[in-house]
Amino acid sequence: MELVTVGTGTVAPSARRTSPCHWVSRGDVRVLLDCGAGSLHRLAEFGLPWHQVSHVILSHFHPDHWGELPMLVYALKYTTQPPRSEPLVILGPPGVVQLIRSLAEGYGDWLLDPGFPIGILDVRDGEPFPLNADVSLETFPVPHTTESVALSLVAPEGRLVYTGDTGPSSELSRWATGCDLLLAECSLPESMAMDTHLTPERAGRLAQEASAKRLVLTHFYPPVETSDPATLAGKSYTGSVTAAKDGDRFTIGDGRG
Repeated sequence: MELVTVGTGTVAPSARRTSPCHWVSRGDVRVLLDCGAGSLHRLAEFGLPWHQVSHVILSHFHPDHWGELPMLVYALKYTTQPPRSEPLVILGPPGVVQLIRSLAEGYGDWLLDPGFPIGILDVRDGEPFPLNADVSLETFPVPHTTESVALSLVAPEGRLVYTGDTGPSSELSRWATGCDLLLAECSLPESMAMDTHLTPERAGRLAQEASAKRLVLTHFYPPVETSDPATLAGKSYTGSVTAAKDGDRFTIGDGRG
């Protein structure tokens, strides 16, 4: 199972980081975890086959996490040759169906009927949702917005957990226990800590409590980038830590988690 951190930034405009988006692929499953502004151009820049995406999974409904989703559907409708025939499945916490329907009222009917099959489904917490015979999704509520969830992808070679946006949560650490890779938000320095986001130190504690095999930090607001997030997370986490950049690549099942 391959992970590419396509967008490691936030809503804050940055020359180096686009809004949240992460590409996960295994066989014919090609998933975007969130789809914020800049995702499509980054996918093209990194040579990822964006036109073959099979699933988009949203962690919550802040627009920096879904803002490029209509553009993705539009691009799949008008720029793929031959025309796309494979279905696109959009998943998220309860409310995602209503979100896309509401967007279609402004964008147009093509968002719901783009000329290829499209499925939009609410995923309930704690109910494994198979993406194919080998890969399954599960969600878990986290403290950020009322609908916010962490996402887990499980394949035979291991488990990836993506926190989405979250504050500190002992329940999340228990749910993520033993994961092979924890992709954790790391929004702010400790001096700006709040209940709805993590700092490097708090991301490290989350990974340590979860006994995660590897910690990858993402979702950096500019103030945290003046620090050394990986070193700060490593003060409380004994495993491998990476402060991801747009375009970094990781493999689950390579012997390191």
